[in-house]
Amino acid sequence: MLPGGEGCAAYPHRVADLTDDEPAPETHLTPGTHVEVRTGFDRTWASGFEVDGAEPSGYRVRRRSDGHVLPVTIGAADVRRERKKSMWWY
Repeated sequence: MLPGGEGCAAYPHRVADLTDDEPAPETHLTPGTHVEVRTGFDRTWASGFEVDGAEPSGYRVRRRSDGHVLPVTIGAADVRRERKKSMWWY
């Protein structure tokens, strides 16, 4: 359910956080696994990260573009294995 209840007037275009096509959060992602991270702004998935390590509260993730480890631990529900982009024209 969306914050503010279903059909939140402030964000009518938003969808629920988890949809049927999204797998449940994985419990064991190993260091080096390419992942997507759910953003805090609009709750979309951002790619370009990899797991740096695991902690009881979630995962430490590294930005692949510059190797910087994010300064916060990301909860397991907000990290998923990176999905391959479909190249339908091939």
